[in-house]
Amino acid sequence: MRMGKERNQDSPCCQKYGVPLYGASWVPLKNLFDQKKPNEEQDDDQQQEEQENSESTTTTTTTTTTTTQQKSCWLVLCGGGGEGNSGIPNSFLLTQFDSSSNSLSQNPVAKLGTGADLPYRMAVHPGGEGLICSFPKSCRWFEWDAPKSTETNDWSIKSSEKVLTQLEDVGQQLALTFNREGSVLAVGSEDGHLRVFKWPSMEVILDKADAHPTVKDLDFSSDGKFLVSLGGGPCRIWDITSSTVIASLLKEKDEIFGSCRFSQTSNGTQILYITAMRDQGGSVVSWDTTSWKRVASKQIVRDPISAFNVSADGKLLAIGTIQGDIFIINSTNMRVASMVRKAHLGLVTALNFSEDSRSLISASLDSSVRVTIIEDEKKQNGLSLWVIIFIVILAILAYYMSKGALPF
Repeated sequence: MRMGKERNQDSPCCQKYGVPLYGASWVPLKNLFDQKKPNEEQDDDQQQEEQENSESTTTTTTTTTTTTQQKSCWLVLCGGGGEGNSGIPNSFLLTQFDSSSNSLSQNPVAKLGTGADLPYRMAVHPGGEGLICSFPKSCRWFEWDAPKSTETNDWSIKSSEKVLTQLEDVGQQLALTFNREGSVLAVGSEDGHLRVFKWPSMEVILDKADAHPTVKDLDFSSDGKFLVSLGGGPCRIWDITSSTVIASLLKEKDEIFGSCRFSQTSNGTQILYITAMRDQGGSVVSWDTTSWKRVASKQIVRDPISAFNVSADGKLLAIGTIQGDIFIINSTNMRVASMVRKAHLGLVTALNFSEDSRSLISASLDSSVRVTIIEDEKKQNGLSLWVIIFIVILAILAYYMSKGALPF
């Protein structure tokens, strides 16, 4: 899984879109297109007849659609210049990634301006319904204006008529996240206020005004039972059912907690990762989710960590630094599996693994977005083994040649 230590932004998989980026995520195509639209529904008799008479055609179409979905992915980005007359628009951008050519579209496929309001943090609904975004004063809901097929580029994002009354005039929210099922939404404020709602009813589950001095990051456990909140003071674990704190995770010495993500180990055991900064550099701390005790701590980088994410399969961790570097870590041994030096010229603001854990989005304040392909570990290991064997053979031949005789 070793990638080259690239140092440039000229690769087709990296593009600049002229807007400082604060958020980046994959559009959940599978869930989005699996949702059956009423005007596309057919009666059962017609469906049965078509299935009986056109099995080969259906198979070909399905294969083509699946291949298209695998090759063509969509990204949603947000950012801008904020208030004032900077000349940099505040907006959402939709762009396309072609995995077969490892390239991003040179220009955004669609844009949606947000006026004087900077879209700062966003959370895409896992079911494909849309996304929620935080602005300086309120949070707003947006929907996809999607085509009937992934084969067209007729995509856009639009403001929704759905008004999130409970999140109007609440100030800047620094963290937004849905649980895996998309049935619960958690938001954390700059002033330390933590709110958790049922989605989409927005029924209040938890409302804690002084959860932290400020809420920097949030994440739900894979089973949705727990919520981790982080931002000044101890990191807190909340039981969603009882809406109470069940554990407080303390820092050690001069640690400063940065980001938090739940994941799972190879044997299915749940684990919590927290990034921490100390004088010697950025580390990843692991916590047991039964005892809530610290399991291990591993320093990864010298520079401060500015972004963090964990792959859906739990095998990989990704770190972005203020220097624009990206590190991908093997969760089994916590060693750096690959890195991209100077992936961005500015600090990395967002990291997001694809659903299949094979690609990683990174975004930066330098207006660039990059997609890094995760190479097949078995393939890479196999290649490395043959290289080692070849080197050993050459060494043996060189030894016998130096003795004046060959072993055959």
